Amino acid sequence: MATDFKSIPVMDISPLLAKSGDPGMAEDPGVCEVVRELDQACREAGFFYVKGHGIPDSLINEVRNITHDFFELPSEEKLKIKMSAATGYRGYQEIGENVTEGVPDRHEAIDCYTELKDGMYGELGKPMEGSNLWPSYPPNFKTLMEEYINQLSRKIMQGIALALGGSPDEFEGEIAGSPFWVMRLIGYPEIPSANGHSKAENVIGCGAHTDYGLLTLVNQDEGITALQVRNHSGEWIWAPPIPGTFVCNIGDMLKILSNGLYESTLHRVVNNSPRYRVCVAYFYEPNFDAAIEPLDICIKRTGGTKKLGRAVYGEHLVSKGWRPAITVKQILVGIQDLLDQPNPVDPAQTEGYQFSCRILQNTREGFTNKLSCIQPWFDSWQTELRKAVC
Repeated sequence: MATDFKSIPVMDISPLLAKSGDPGMAEDPGVCEVVRELDQACREAGFFYVKGHGIPDSLINEVRNITHDFFELPSEEKLKIKMSAATGYRGYQEIGENVTEGVPDRHEAIDCYTELKDGMYGELGKPMEGSNLWPSYPPNFKTLMEEYINQLSRKIMQGIALALGGSPDEFEGEIAGSPFWVMRLIGYPEIPSANGHSKAENVIGCGAHTDYGLLTLVNQDEGITALQVRNHSGEWIWAPPIPGTFVCNIGDMLKILSNGLYESTLHRVVNNSPRYRVCVAYFYEPNFDAAIEPLDICIKRTGGTKKLGRAVYGEHLVSKGWRPAITVKQILVGIQDLLDQPNPVDPAQTEGYQFSCRILQNTREGFTNKLSCIQPWFDSWQTELRKAVC
């Protein structure tokens, strides 16, 4: 359970990396200190910064710079890699297409993740089958990003496994021996200013949420503080960028594995800056079809009672509405296309329509604790969907 932390801890993980693969790593004094710090951070905040991670600053900076280059392109150029169902939900999202708790987020993004071959995970994996879409400009985009992905290894997870009381390889095999990874390159528009003052405050670039998997590593622009983490009292704590570090956080699947000992903490992005902000988030996930439940070592450590239930990672991912490109506009266009066919298909029988209904239901639930002024937006959405199929 998260505490009333007031700041995010910073740790040097170089001793952990130096001993990775060493049979005696668990007894090494340097590793033991990193493990102690990881355990404390995961229990108290669910967030921490890492330095000494071995990834060159030059690569970290270049990844952000080339992401800026892409988002500065004209809209028609970015839309050449537009995300859709046909792309396996990979590619570019326009501002407002990603929705959190029923409210459009003020950011644009490129989504890419582990490429799934046809039939690899049956019906569960079918919506996300496909290959990543990389822009043709900047010309070295694909090469650079693949190099970056390959450098983000599972070594931090070895330290977390030790922190929970297991072996360094506790998460290998059926849990994360073949981890599903996700990478989001996100751009948050600047807030326009007038007479030197911002025209808006607390503009939500990404609404409050927890992450789905095991561990997230975020490479955020320097000089712009926008990431906030909520502590136990509900206070939003800033997580400012620290040069040369990644800010890391626990995901839902690790919370389950730890039997609630480690927290997947709510966080959001509030970009009040007059500068465009970029961040590159890398999500280290379990095997796509992994059945996740509390580890025996964690049940013992938390009093002997299993506090959290079982979840299949891929099902959890899809149930959380991972297919973010499905917006109202796209649902309506898709249904209209069906109705325009020579032999129209009943939209109510299509997977797209049924999924849109689930999205609407999730959205209604998400409004429960929202301001009443948002309700008309939802009602309008639902009305337009109904009109399209009548």
